[in-house]
Amino acid sequence: MHKYFIAATLLASATTPLQAASEAAKKFGARDEIQQISLSPDGKRFVAVVADAGRGYRAMVFTIVAETPPVTVLASNGDKEHLDYCQWSDNSRLICGFSVVTGGVRDMLGFNRIVTLGADGKDLKLLSARTSMDASGPMQNGGRIIDWQGNAEGSTVLMTRQFLATTSTGALLAVENPGMGVEQVDPVTLRRQTVEKPRSTAREYIADGQGHVRIMGLQPTTGEGYSGTRTLYQYRKPGVSTWLPLSTVTRDSQSGQGFDPYAVDPALNVTYGFDVQDGRRALFKIALDGSLKRDLVFARPDVDVDGLIQVGRQHRVVGATYATDKRQVEFFDPELKKLGASLAKALPKTPLVRFVDASADESKLLLWTGSDIDSGGYALFDKKTRRLDGLLRSRPPLDGVTLAPVKAITFPAADGTQIPAYLTLPVGSTGKNIPAIVMPHGGPSARDEWGFDWLAQFFAARGYAVLQPNYRGSAGYGDSWFSENGFKAWRTAIGDVNDGGRWLVKEGIAAPSTLAIVGWSYGGYAALQSPVLDPTLFKAIVAIAPVTDLDTLRHEHDTYMDYNLVDAFIGKGPHVRQGSPAQNADKITVPVLMFHGDLDQNVGIGESRLMANRLRAAGKKVELVEFKGLAHSLDDSEARTTLLDRSDMFLRATMGIQ
Repeated sequence: MHKYFIAATLLASATTPLQAASEAAKKFGARDEIQQISLSPDGKRFVAVVADAGRGYRAMVFTIVAETPPVTVLASNGDKEHLDYCQWSDNSRLICGFSVVTGGVRDMLGFNRIVTLGADGKDLKLLSARTSMDASGPMQNGGRIIDWQGNAEGSTVLMTRQFLATTSTGALLAVENPGMGVEQVDPVTLRRQTVEKPRSTAREYIADGQGHVRIMGLQPTTGEGYSGTRTLYQYRKPGVSTWLPLSTVTRDSQSGQGFDPYAVDPALNVTYGFDVQDGRRALFKIALDGSLKRDLVFARPDVDVDGLIQVGRQHRVVGATYATDKRQVEFFDPELKKLGASLAKALPKTPLVRFVDASADESKLLLWTGSDIDSGGYALFDKKTRRLDGLLRSRPPLDGVTLAPVKAITFPAADGTQIPAYLTLPVGSTGKNIPAIVMPHGGPSARDEWGFDWLAQFFAARGYAVLQPNYRGSAGYGDSWFSENGFKAWRTAIGDVNDGGRWLVKEGIAAPSTLAIVGWSYGGYAALQSPVLDPTLFKAIVAIAPVTDLDTLRHEHDTYMDYNLVDAFIGKGPHVRQGSPAQNADKITVPVLMFHGDLDQNVGIGESRLMANRLRAAGKKVELVEFKGLAHSLDDSEARTTLLDRSDMFLRATMGIQ
């Protein structure tokens, strides 16, 4: 059996401190070793997408019972090419997805492709449709598997396809309408059959796990060719080809409004999806028999219900998930509800349990378990034997390292609102008068959760207290908390972030002279924008892949179909200039360190370059570290190690920390 669990006594007694910054940076900067994992239908093997020491990934097939070494069947070097996932088509064949970025900073173009190959690494074939030499443009979307059992025998899959118009000698050919359709594809023979004709406005299809497409999402475009803000969902009754209206979802500057379908249960003949109830996201089901009878499945009075729990090759809906102080699961399936309670008792030190995959008969379940002080790992549970066996650890370099507990707290904002947050204190510290960091999350339509965080844990290991606030503008707490989002309502969001820093000082946790702010993406924006409201609060700023100019961010989407959505999210008015760090560089009075990948498609590297230039022009101290060939997540162990090491040295030098 592959090594996974370390005895709880060993974890509890590990006392090896990380003294050298470079050693700590290397351990914490190493990427999560398992990007994705999948169990074979018979439950005898699993495939894992495993990180290498740099930025590449390997797909490795492991045999569970036999003591045979794993086999590497596919790899990517991470240089503009990324291996995203591998799933089992059947017990002997895999289907894997790649994403590729071409071009440079000014002409980046993203593609994805799906391939199929044997579980022995042989017989590699392109599963995505090949493009014609006469195609009118590039086929960026190589498709997505929407059903792993495309027929009764389970020998085919259903996958979306982007159909392109073709040209000949400069004239547009009269071919079927371009757009997204669905094909039934045999992964062995590559025989493909269109089961849903392409539609120019189609953006989504949902199948029932038994080879039938039951729901379609249409998103009409504007006169300028951009995506509209409404998605029109239609459905089919069982065995009927006619499409009927289901719901309309409007996505504007705030969260979506209207029933948003996510899955179909063919046995109950319903679709599960999310809609807003009493200002918070809740889970509903709607009958697909023509009645459209709608029932509330699960809701919370305090937070959004934000996810479905699905298991098996049919992606059977078995529960819902939400986050209060910690991530919680509400099971609808009685057997899994009982199992979840048993696992919680059996694994008290790793209370976070996630069902990742299952064998075809669901007798074997692939799980991930972890906690705030355990970066986690994967295990296999056999229902018949009631045995739980460990498979792989998520972050082997951290095994044996004592991590810092994370505590859910609240602190008061200036207007008295209690802001939920997470506080991590260095192991063995008094928690008083120590260096401290406020670390706002990205998004802004996201939130921090209780659990392991490599960035926060690194700084805690280096002696900093870390506060992660879920400021107003964060997702997960309902529409009123999200408000107009953290860009339009930046004064509120950034005010909450700054109030977190003031709370650290007031509570005696932070020494006022060693209080810093560190953030990634929107968090980087918050770090750079914080001095606009209080120039003297933070003594050093670290911003990773930050938004620095709202109008620049808007126009980065000029040539993308989502321009209208981004435009509405940012909005128009005085806040665009007032809420842009690059337009307020003169307000920054402390040194700034920035990091950015030059292939970032979320926030262009030009934003960090603009910010650096504005700061230099204003006579400020700034350093920008650029990473070649990396995207927004800086998915490279060496780059992340550099980021951690240089950030720590920068903070210590700037704030005089020994």
